[in-house]
Amino acid sequence: MPLAFDSISHGKIAFGFFNIETDMLLLENYFIFATQFCSYVRKIAEENSGRIETLWEVDCIQDASKIGDLMGAIHGIRYTGFIGETYRRFPFPSEPEAFKQQTDGVKNQIVIREIIKKYAQRIEIPFQFDEKAEIVFIGQYQFARKTWYELVDYVWRGGYPRWRDEKRPDYVLSMKQNVTESLHPLFKG
Repeated sequence: MPLAFDSISHGKIAFGFFNIETDMLLLENYFIFATQFCSYVRKIAEENSGRIETLWEVDCIQDASKIGDLMGAIHGIRYTGFIGETYRRFPFPSEPEAFKQQTDGVKNQIVIREIIKKYAQRIEIPFQFDEKAEIVFIGQYQFARKTWYELVDYVWRGGYPRWRDEKRPDYVLSMKQNVTESLHPLFKG
Protein backbone atom coordinates (compact mmCIF):
# COMPACT_ATOMS: atom_id res chain seq x y z
CA MET A 1 0.00 0.00 0.00
CA PRO A 2 1.38 3.43 -0.86
CA LEU A 3 2.34 5.65 2.03
CA ALA A 4 2.60 9.43 2.31
CA PHE A 5 6.09 10.87 1.99
CA ASP A 6 7.20 14.47 2.39
CA SER A 7 8.23 16.24 -0.78
CA ILE A 8 9.77 19.68 -0.93
CA SER A 9 7.75 20.63 -3.99
CA HIS A 10 4.26 19.18 -3.40
CA GLY A 11 3.88 18.50 0.33
CA LYS A 12 2.85 14.94 1.17
CA ILE A 13 2.66 12.62 -1.83
CA ALA A 14 1.89 8.94 -2.28
CA PHE A 15 4.63 6.45 -3.08
CA GLY A 16 4.59 2.70 -3.09
CA PHE A 17 3.17 -0.59 -4.19
CA PHE A 18 -0.58 -0.44 -4.72
CA ASN A 19 -1.37 -4.11 -5.41
CA ILE A 20 0.41 -7.12 -3.88
CA GLU A 21 0.32 -9.14 -7.12
CA THR A 22 2.35 -6.65 -9.16
CA ASP A 23 5.75 -5.08 -8.68
CA MET A 24 4.52 -1.71 -9.95
CA LEU A 25 5.09 1.37 -7.81
CA LEU A 26 3.29 4.66 -7.96
CA LEU A 27 4.83 8.04 -7.23
CA GLU A 28 1.71 10.20 -7.13
CA ASN A 29 0.85 10.17 -10.86
CA TYR A 30 3.98 8.38 -12.12
CA PHE A 31 4.01 4.58 -12.37
CA ILE A 32 7.14 2.46 -12.62
CA PHE A 33 7.86 -1.21 -12.10
CA ALA A 34 10.01 -1.89 -9.04
CA THR A 35 12.40 -3.85 -11.26
CA GLN A 36 13.06 -0.68 -13.24
CA PHE A 37 13.18 1.53 -10.14
CA CYS A 38 15.79 -0.77 -8.59
CA SER A 39 17.76 -0.83 -11.84
CA TYR A 40 17.85 2.98 -11.92
CA VAL A 41 18.92 3.11 -8.26
CA ARG A 42 21.68 0.54 -8.92
CA LYS A 43 23.02 2.63 -11.82
CA ILE A 44 23.01 5.78 -9.69
CA ALA A 45 24.84 3.94 -6.90
CA GLU A 46 27.57 3.00 -9.38
CA GLU A 47 28.31 6.68 -10.16
CA ASN A 48 31.18 8.47 -8.43
CA SER A 49 30.45 12.14 -9.10
CA GLY A 50 28.19 14.33 -6.99
CA ARG A 51 25.74 15.67 -9.53
CA ILE A 52 23.49 13.19 -11.28
CA GLU A 53 21.32 13.97 -14.26
CA THR A 54 19.60 11.11 -16.04
CA LEU A 55 16.21 10.21 -17.47
CA TRP A 56 13.77 7.68 -16.08
CA GLU A 57 11.09 6.13 -18.25
CA VAL A 58 7.73 6.05 -16.44
CA ASP A 59 4.04 5.84 -17.20
CA CYS A 60 2.28 9.08 -16.33
CA ILE A 61 -1.44 9.48 -15.72
CA GLN A 62 -2.19 13.20 -15.97
CA ASP A 63 -5.91 12.97 -15.16
CA ALA A 64 -6.29 11.94 -11.50
CA SER A 65 -9.70 10.38 -12.19
CA LYS A 66 -7.98 7.86 -14.48
CA ILE A 67 -5.71 6.71 -11.65
CA GLY A 68 -8.66 5.28 -9.75
CA ASP A 69 -9.84 4.78 -6.19
CA LEU A 70 -7.40 2.59 -4.26
CA MET A 71 -9.50 2.19 -1.11
CA GLY A 72 -12.65 1.50 -3.14
CA ALA A 73 -10.81 -1.16 -5.14
CA ILE A 74 -9.29 -2.74 -2.01
CA HIS A 75 -12.75 -3.02 -0.46
CA GLY A 76 -14.23 -4.33 -3.72
CA ILE A 77 -16.81 -1.56 -4.00
CA ARG A 78 -15.41 0.86 -6.59
CA TYR A 79 -13.29 -0.22 -9.53
CA THR A 80 -12.40 2.96 -11.37
CA GLY A 81 -9.42 3.88 -13.51
CA PHE A 82 -6.15 2.04 -13.74
CA ILE A 83 -6.10 0.92 -10.11
CA GLY A 84 -9.67 -0.34 -10.32
CA GLU A 85 -8.95 -2.37 -13.43
CA THR A 86 -5.83 -3.79 -11.77
CA TYR A 87 -7.89 -4.87 -8.74
CA ARG A 88 -10.55 -6.47 -10.96
CA ARG A 89 -7.76 -8.64 -12.35
CA PHE A 90 -5.90 -9.10 -9.03
CA PRO A 91 -8.39 -8.65 -6.14
CA PHE A 92 -7.42 -7.86 -2.58
CA PRO A 93 -6.97 -11.12 -0.63
CA SER A 94 -9.92 -12.23 1.49
CA GLU A 95 -7.63 -13.43 4.31
CA PRO A 96 -5.73 -10.63 6.09
CA GLU A 97 -2.66 -12.86 6.58
CA ALA A 98 -2.36 -13.14 2.77
CA PHE A 99 -1.83 -9.37 2.51
CA LYS A 100 1.90 -9.46 1.75
CA GLN A 101 3.81 -8.05 -1.20
CA GLN A 102 4.45 -10.97 -3.52
CA THR A 103 8.07 -11.51 -4.50
CA ASP A 104 7.02 -12.86 -7.91
CA GLY A 105 4.91 -9.83 -8.88
CA VAL A 106 7.25 -9.35 -11.82
CA LYS A 107 5.44 -12.24 -13.57
CA ASN A 108 2.39 -9.98 -13.99
CA GLN A 109 4.21 -7.13 -15.75
CA ILE A 110 2.84 -8.10 -19.17
CA VAL A 111 -0.74 -7.91 -17.89
CA ILE A 112 -0.15 -4.62 -16.06
CA ARG A 113 1.55 -3.09 -19.12
CA GLU A 114 -1.56 -3.84 -21.18
CA ILE A 115 -3.82 -2.29 -18.57
CA ILE A 116 -1.80 0.87 -17.98
CA LYS A 117 -1.54 1.59 -21.73
CA LYS A 118 -5.25 2.52 -21.62
CA TYR A 119 -4.71 5.20 -18.98
CA ALA A 120 -1.15 6.50 -19.12
CA GLN A 121 1.36 8.02 -21.42
CA ARG A 122 4.93 6.68 -21.45
CA ILE A 123 7.28 9.59 -20.79
CA GLU A 124 10.82 10.29 -19.72
CA ILE A 125 11.30 12.33 -16.57
CA PRO A 126 14.52 13.81 -15.26
CA PHE A 127 16.16 12.33 -12.20
CA GLN A 128 18.68 14.71 -10.66
CA PHE A 129 20.66 14.97 -7.47
CA ASP A 130 21.99 18.34 -6.41
CA GLU A 131 24.74 17.49 -3.93
CA LYS A 132 25.17 21.03 -2.65
CA ALA A 133 21.45 21.49 -1.89
CA GLU A 134 21.00 17.80 -1.01
CA ILE A 135 17.85 17.66 -3.13
CA VAL A 136 16.67 14.78 -5.31
CA PHE A 137 14.46 15.63 -8.28
CA ILE A 138 12.23 12.91 -9.73
CA GLY A 139 10.30 14.53 -12.54
CA GLN A 140 8.23 17.34 -11.05
CA TYR A 141 8.78 16.15 -7.47
CA GLN A 142 11.62 17.30 -5.22
CA PHE A 143 12.78 15.45 -2.12
CA ALA A 144 15.28 16.00 0.66
CA ARG A 145 17.99 13.36 0.58
CA LYS A 146 16.54 11.85 3.79
CA THR A 147 13.19 11.29 2.08
CA TRP A 148 14.96 9.75 -0.92
CA TYR A 149 16.47 7.22 1.54
CA GLU A 150 12.95 6.53 2.81
CA LEU A 151 11.69 5.81 -0.73
CA VAL A 152 14.53 3.36 -1.37
CA ASP A 153 14.01 1.78 2.06
CA TYR A 154 10.28 1.39 1.36
CA VAL A 155 11.09 -0.74 -1.69
CA TRP A 156 13.70 -2.68 0.30
CA ARG A 157 11.10 -3.53 2.95
CA GLY A 158 8.36 -4.41 0.47
CA GLY A 159 6.35 -1.40 1.50
CA TYR A 160 3.36 -1.91 3.66
CA PRO A 161 2.62 -4.85 4.24
CA ARG A 162 6.26 -5.94 3.56
CA TRP A 163 7.59 -8.79 1.42
CA ARG A 164 5.96 -12.17 1.81
CA ASP A 165 7.97 -14.21 4.35
CA GLU A 166 10.43 -11.27 4.54
CA LYS A 167 12.13 -12.65 1.41
CA ARG A 168 13.17 -10.08 -1.16
CA PRO A 169 13.34 -10.55 -4.92
CA ASP A 170 16.80 -10.70 -6.48
CA TYR A 171 16.42 -7.27 -8.08
CA VAL A 172 15.88 -5.73 -4.62
CA LEU A 173 18.85 -7.59 -3.14
CA SER A 174 21.01 -6.39 -6.02
CA MET A 175 19.88 -2.79 -5.45
CA LYS A 176 20.70 -3.05 -1.76
CA GLN A 177 24.18 -4.39 -2.49
CA ASN A 178 24.95 -1.54 -4.91
CA VAL A 179 23.61 1.07 -2.50
CA THR A 180 25.56 -0.38 0.42
CA GLU A 181 28.80 -0.40 -1.58
CA SER A 182 28.23 2.98 -3.23
CA LEU A 183 30.71 5.79 -2.81
CA HIS A 184 28.30 8.31 -4.32
CA PRO A 185 27.41 11.24 -2.02
CA LEU A 186 23.70 10.52 -2.53
CA PHE A 187 24.13 7.31 -0.52
CA LYS A 188 26.63 8.43 2.09
CA GLY A 189 25.61 7.72 5.66
